[in-house]
Amino acid sequence: MIVAGDVLPVPRANIDTDQIIPARHLTRIDAEGMGEHLFEGMPDGPELLARHPGAAIVVAGENFGCGSSREHAAWALLGRGFKAVIAPSFARIFAENAYTNALVPIVLPQHTVDMLMGARRITIDLDAETLRADDGEPIRFALDPLRKQFVLGGGFLNFLQAKIPAVRAWEAAR
Repeated sequence: MIVAGDVLPVPRANIDTDQIIPARHLTRIDAEGMGEHLFEGMPDGPELLARHPGAAIVVAGENFGCGSSREHAAWALLGRGFKAVIAPSFARIFAENAYTNALVPIVLPQHTVDMLMGARRITIDLDAETLRADDGEPIRFALDPLRKQFVLGGGFLNFLQAKIPAVRAWEAAR
């Protein structure tokens, strides 16, 4: 599976979930409309998005998605058209929410992330676990094997639903 798109560079560390999607917008229990409020809690967030219309890959500083547990943060990114976030580290709950919703969280060393901040476009090959910035050399990364299946399958719920026939066959055989 290939994920490709223009880059939204966010050269800040510790971007928390309230900066990604402010609490005042957490009035729903589904993803509908979350993308409209992406980065409203971050200083100059809406302006940053306006300077990079159509971007599909966020490149950010360390500890992206810290703060409160908020699946809405992944929903807001996806709702705005983002497919992946690249950072030196992620808050664990954000990474779990990303995988669960088929948003790709890629961890790379700080010096590589710094280099990617200047990229215009990134192409990610999820199967090969490599990415290329513009037309540069491939950069390897690693995804958790099980959670990679969530992303490839369109999210955790789709992953589970694909297992239903096997579970029913197992139950029938018992």
